[in-house]
Amino acid sequence: MKQLLLYCRSGFEKDCAAEIQDKAAQHDVFGYCKLSNHSAYVIFEAYDGEALVHFFRTFSLTQLVFSRQWCLLLEPLLELQPHDRVSTVLEAAANHELQGCGQLRVEYPETNDGKTLSTLARKLTVPLRLALRNQGALTAKERDDKPVLHLFLLSGSEAMLGLSYPKNNSPLENGIMRLKSPKDAPSRSTLKLEEAFLTFIPASERPQRLASGMNAVDLGASPGGWTYQLVRRSMMVTAIDNGPMDPALMETGQVKHLQVDGFKFQPAKQNVYWLVCDMIEKPDRVAMLMCDWLSNGWCQESIFNLKLPMKKRYEMVEQVLEQVHLRLHEAGIRYQLQAKHLYHDREEVTVHIQRKS
Repeated sequence: MKQLLLYCRSGFEKDCAAEIQDKAAQHDVFGYCKLSNHSAYVIFEAYDGEALVHFFRTFSLTQLVFSRQWCLLLEPLLELQPHDRVSTVLEAAANHELQGCGQLRVEYPETNDGKTLSTLARKLTVPLRLALRNQGALTAKERDDKPVLHLFLLSGSEAMLGLSYPKNNSPLENGIMRLKSPKDAPSRSTLKLEEAFLTFIPASERPQRLASGMNAVDLGASPGGWTYQLVRRSMMVTAIDNGPMDPALMETGQVKHLQVDGFKFQPAKQNVYWLVCDMIEKPDRVAMLMCDWLSNGWCQESIFNLKLPMKKRYEMVEQVLEQVHLRLHEAGIRYQLQAKHLYHDREEVTVHIQRKS
């Protein structure tokens, strides 16, 4: 196996490609990328198949910013017969001697054209799963501790077949977390913070780290999309923005609105646990502001967005995150940092930093 298939947002293929080539090269895995603009996927082909497999097994998907999902390609192009697509996949699985995979996922590119394949994907999943189980390629029941078999549909007659491994893939279909926007939320931006909480904080730790009664600060809060997520978790929020806040949020009694500059505000007490920020500002300026808060002990955890340029977005993200690492290291702060181009993000990347004791 010498090829990786990586899913990404449509329009971000070059950033996904630049990132995987860079990260792979840092681990002595060299190759090149095949991509088409707005295809929502990238293929990375390595010169050394064994090195690629080792990289895929040992490098964590969570370290990739622009990739939603990845799998090792077993078959880069399957010609599916419209009258019998199942047999083609079974033959490919048999050729690769696949046995005991725990799950099957029939997926497709997240593009307008790709979404037209969603009905076919659903219809194909059940008979294909049954046939693969009868062949032994899949376990009798789904298991999350076994490899995942991916059939990635390109059209009704073409697909790619790949394999990913447990604890190093996305558990989500197409690598996408689909959330429903609350009717009473002030803006759809609320989903960015909800997805960030669900992505970055393990379920077992949410009761402690997203606890009722915590103090939080929202920089650039207006009209309150991110404040809404904090309020619904029963936190007390200081909302910082010169713009107005949603009246319903203010009526909860959990929000204090200060009409001041987010870059000048400083908390009066060191009792803030969460700092969140979705300000439209230069990414390096926002990142350094977050470092100020963390270095001064003004918060324990922070989630913030970096607004992306039109070109060389991966390079910008790497440069800013390098500045963050340097700044926190110089301040002697122990921390964990995660960054991801989330599904509900657009031209931005979400970063999470937790101070460690």
